[in-house]
Amino acid sequence: MIWERYEVVVVGAGHAGAEAAAAAANLGAKTLLITQNLDTICQMSCNPAMGGVAKGQIVREIDALGGYSGIVTDNTMIQFRMLNLSKGPAMWSPRAQSDRMLFSMYWRNILEHIPNLSLWQDEVLGIKTEGNQVVGVYTKMGIEIPAQAVVLTNGTFLNGLIHIGEDSLEGGRIGEYPAVGLSGQLRGIGFEVERLKTGTPVRVDGKTIDFSKLDEQKGDEKPSKFSFTDTPVLKEQRSCFLAYTNEETHGILRTGFDKSPMFTGRIQGRGPRYCPSIEDKIERFAGKDRHQLFVEPEGWKSNSYYINGFSSSLPLEVQLNALHSIKGFENARIFKPGYAIEYDYFPPTQLSYTLETKKIENLYFAGQINGTTGYEEAASQGLVAGINAVLKLKGKPSFVMNRTQSYIGVLIDDLVTKGVDEPYRMFTSRAEYRILLRQDNADVRLTPLSYEMGLASEDRMRRVEEKLRTSEMLMKTVRETSVLPSDANGVLADKGTPAIDQKVKLINLLLRPQVDMADLLSISKDLTAKLEEIPANMKAESLQYAEVLLKYQNYIDKEQEVADKLLKYENMPLKEDFDYFSLQSISYEAREKLTKMKPKTVGQASRISGVSPADISVLIIYLSR
Repeated sequence: MIWERYEVVVVGAGHAGAEAAAAAANLGAKTLLITQNLDTICQMSCNPAMGGVAKGQIVREIDALGGYSGIVTDNTMIQFRMLNLSKGPAMWSPRAQSDRMLFSMYWRNILEHIPNLSLWQDEVLGIKTEGNQVVGVYTKMGIEIPAQAVVLTNGTFLNGLIHIGEDSLEGGRIGEYPAVGLSGQLRGIGFEVERLKTGTPVRVDGKTIDFSKLDEQKGDEKPSKFSFTDTPVLKEQRSCFLAYTNEETHGILRTGFDKSPMFTGRIQGRGPRYCPSIEDKIERFAGKDRHQLFVEPEGWKSNSYYINGFSSSLPLEVQLNALHSIKGFENARIFKPGYAIEYDYFPPTQLSYTLETKKIENLYFAGQINGTTGYEEAASQGLVAGINAVLKLKGKPSFVMNRTQSYIGVLIDDLVTKGVDEPYRMFTSRAEYRILLRQDNADVRLTPLSYEMGLASEDRMRRVEEKLRTSEMLMKTVRETSVLPSDANGVLADKGTPAIDQKVKLINLLLRPQVDMADLLSISKDLTAKLEEIPANMKAESLQYAEVLLKYQNYIDKEQEVADKLLKYENMPLKEDFDYFSLQSISYEAREKLTKMKPKTVGQASRISGVSPADISVLIIYLSR
């Protein structure tokens, strides 16, 4: 049966698929989103949380570009924390616990109401091609769906295999069927396909946890949010808790090592280095007598708790016995076992910077099938793939961000130039220009780009302009307003910083580490009056943005200067048919890698593994001639 024709078909409705479909439809393309189960759209398969170190910056970037992950999180979160506030603003990272079921329902409601977007429950078995171009997909129900572009976001479902001790079962998630056939077809076309693994812990019945033995971890006293739009501010919060393994726990876990699929070699795929299973942790860090666990509620009314840090694929009996040895979990019952899952992925060096495949035109990959891990990383790729699919169909310039513009740009550049040999997770340390890529300025950096291509709304653009105007007004006041010792010294004493003996500018006080904008507001009526001129929904945002710029301007300027110098060569273009083997002065390995990767700029070439700075110097000299 031939289905109606679509401009864009998105396969998979996880975080990548939802953002890809929404972006494509909002850019005006007739879009179809196909998923095995419409009731599990954007399922939080792992922990019920969004954001975290670097990941929170990505969610804010998605929001600034006109995506929905931040909006959904704000409307479904049950706790908010801004991480790393004791460090500089480049490290501040928003994180929220979400209501797992509400998160999925809210996403579905958004998708159902987007014009140009249709939903269909089915399984895609393969793509249809003509020559080297995709022309549609075919499904398990025997339907052929013509399409001008296809975005694959299959997550962990491609030949998914679940491991619990010595037992293995096919599945994309526990209780759900895997997607079989698609990766085999793509391998037949010539795509490289490899295996990775990830895992998840037991889900515990909260009625059986003794919380009096755990350390309570409350949310922020004044919770913030992810979206730059007027989403609701969290008024009530649910607490998380901290628990700890012990030497008895580790001993029990070791009794299952001879049946562990990870240690016996049954799992071939490599797992995430920075989110190891509990058995991997006690083996790798044998000298530690305990490990921290985060006990996270899965919803407002749910009694299900996610034990973050206790991921395991050991036999169920071992998992239970080890859990019962942890203080507070002596009588715990579980809803679901922990398990590991192996799945197919496509090494992302097979992609261009738009996330279009090099082998098949108008076919895009996004999310975990590119070797990443995490909802945030997946969602950002989906957004970029959906945008670029439509821009290409419309004959418009592609949307590619560089490493100075966004964490998303860093993520995609890393994937495409370096590839992955383990699940890729974003960290602030991966970004060379993290002082420029803060969570507070994501809208200033990215909304104008999105508005220009027609995705971010005019309201979003006007809001950015208002933020810049009001922040500049506050900064001008701080720079120009003076304060008397009689007005300031009481506050300075409370803050443990020396008193002043003459009138000084507010900016001189703000540059002290102990003083912030809230202190200046209590000192200066002029600054308070200026704040009152700002709309209520913009006050906190403008105040924070102004404070960061005033306090850290010198650091920001220095990093911008370095970035600008490097961009001189970063964006020096390279022709796709450049004959690198004609450059005898660069290493043979570099010639091979450059020929294979076909970088579009010198900057991209410099980040390819095996290409040395000396090779790049030769390349620049040649191009300069």
